[in-house]
Amino acid sequence: MPLTTEATTVETDRVVFRLTDTDPGMQSVRLWSEVPVAQREFERTDDGWLLEIPHPGAHRVEYLFELSDGLDTVLVTDPTNPLLVEGVFGDHSWLPMPGYAEPAWLDAPRVEGRATPVAFDTADGSVTGELWAPADTWRGTPLPLLISHDGTQMARYGRLTDFIAAAIAGHELPPLRLLLLDPGPDRNARYAANARYAKALVEDIIPAVNDQVTTLGTPVLMGQSLGALAALHAARRHPGTFAGLFLQSGSFFTPEFDPQERGYSRWAEVTGFTSTLYTSPAPERIPSMFVCGTQEENLANNVALAAHLAEIGGDIGWGDVPDGHTWTTWRDLLDPHLTRLLQEAWP
Repeated sequence: MPLTTEATTVETDRVVFRLTDTDPGMQSVRLWSEVPVAQREFERTDDGWLLEIPHPGAHRVEYLFELSDGLDTVLVTDPTNPLLVEGVFGDHSWLPMPGYAEPAWLDAPRVEGRATPVAFDTADGSVTGELWAPADTWRGTPLPLLISHDGTQMARYGRLTDFIAAAIAGHELPPLRLLLLDPGPDRNARYAANARYAKALVEDIIPAVNDQVTTLGTPVLMGQSLGALAALHAARRHPGTFAGLFLQSGSFFTPEFDPQERGYSRWAEVTGFTSTLYTSPAPERIPSMFVCGTQEENLANNVALAAHLAEIGGDIGWGDVPDGHTWTTWRDLLDPHLTRLLQEAWP
C-alpha cells in the first residue's frame, strides 16, 4: 500500500487516522485498538478514509487498520505512520499521546550480557529458554536469580534483559542472573494454574539451574498475563521457594469481573485457583508487586486481588500506567516497580 501525504496525526484535542482509498472494492475500514477509543468506524471521504476521535485515556495507542471488501477482512499497519512495535502476532502501529515519553533506561549504558540456551526435562515435559548473566561473571559466581515466565518473549518485546543490564550498570540492582522460560507449545495448559508445571518449576527446573551455576538466596519469579497467574500459583503451592513475585497484568479471572472470558478453555482451572486466593490464607508473607495497564480488561481483577491480599496482611505493592495489555505496558512498568521489588526481596 503506497504511503500517503495525508498522514495519521495526533492533534491538540484529537487523533486523526487517515488512509488513502487505494482499492475501489474496499467497503469499510475499522480501527483495531489495544485500548478503548470513542469510535472505530472510518468514514469514506473524497480522498479515502477518515476517523477522528478524542484523545483516549491511554498515553499511547497500539493499533491496526481492519480493511473489508464485504467478503474478506485483513488487518494491516498504518502505511502513513512509521512508528511500529513488534509483537508475537506481528507488528502494530503505535502513536504517543501528548506527554508520553519512553523509559529513559532504553538509552542508558548497559553491562554486557551473555545468554545461554537451556533445556530441562521435567515431569511436565520439556521446558526451554535462556539463562542470562553479565558477561564478566562465571558459573561459580554466586548471584541472585530472577525467573521470568514467557521470558524470551519478554526479553525481546518487553526489553527485560536490556532493563536488567541498564539497572546493573547504573548500580540500581546488583549483578544477577535471569532465567527466561518459554511456555512451550500449549501455553494455556502449562500456565493455567497447572499443579504439574508448578511442581516441575520448583522440583526440576530450579534445582537444575542450581546445578549449573551458583545462585545466591532464593529466586524471584515474574510473569505477564497468564504467566503471572502461573507465578502466583507456583508460590502458593510451594511456599518458601521464592523471595518475591512480580505480577504483570495477571489473568486473575473471576465470574464477577471477567464474564467475557467464560468461553476460555481453561476458565474452570483459572477461576478455581483465583477463588482460593480470596478464601484461603496465604501460606507465607513474601513481597509481591502487582502492576497493570489502566486501560486493559484485567485491571479490575488485579485491583481487587491486590487490595484483598493487602487487607489480610500481605506485603503487596502496586503500579500502573495508562496503557493496554501489551508488551510495551510491561516494559514501561519495569522501572521503578521491578527495581523496588528486587531491592526488597534481596536486601
